Amino acid sequence: MKIYTKSGDAGETSLWGGGRVRKSHPRVNAYGTLDEANSMLGLALSFIPAAQSSVIERLNRIQNELFVVGSELATQEGAKTTIVLIEEDAVKRLEAEIDEMEASLEPLQNFILPSGSSCGSALHLARTVIRRSERECVDLKFSHGEEIRPQVIFYLNRLSDYLFVMARFVNKVLGQPETKWIPLKSKA
Repeated sequence: MKIYTKSGDAGETSLWGGGRVRKSHPRVNAYGTLDEANSMLGLALSFIPAAQSSVIERLNRIQNELFVVGSELATQEGAKTTIVLIEEDAVKRLEAEIDEMEASLEPLQNFILPSGSSCGSALHLARTVIRRSERECVDLKFSHGEEIRPQVIFYLNRLSDYLFVMARFVNKVLGQPETKWIPLKSKA
């Protein structure tokens, strides 16, 4: 199979199930943004020491789950096809792991700047990309009237929280202190 098909040269792409839409379609934006976030997670993984196997395993699982969500978003409404769907148990697992990581962290007293280690910074960036995809899914559902299962939005919302906590956790494990946000003083 060749990587290039030339079928998208006119600015359209195929959805799973047979339909074609413009590459600028909100549905394509939503799953394209997930692909971007997944790539950021790959970058974060490249910075994690092998000794952090639980972090590596968790991020690998999340990368696979993002493919599941992306596949769902890339499936044409009403398509007569069977795909794996993200379910509530994935959301519950994220919540349990958030609680576990937070138990080892100092409670937040201030906003923190997205920074720290290379891995932590990449996780912060992935978090913001996930938030963008969540906004795109909400827009797709409420502004464009397309069907998006609630579990997709639940998952993306929880995942952005998860990546924030994981960035803090990784920074702690790697000995990178958090940078507190200190508002600039007004010149008035």
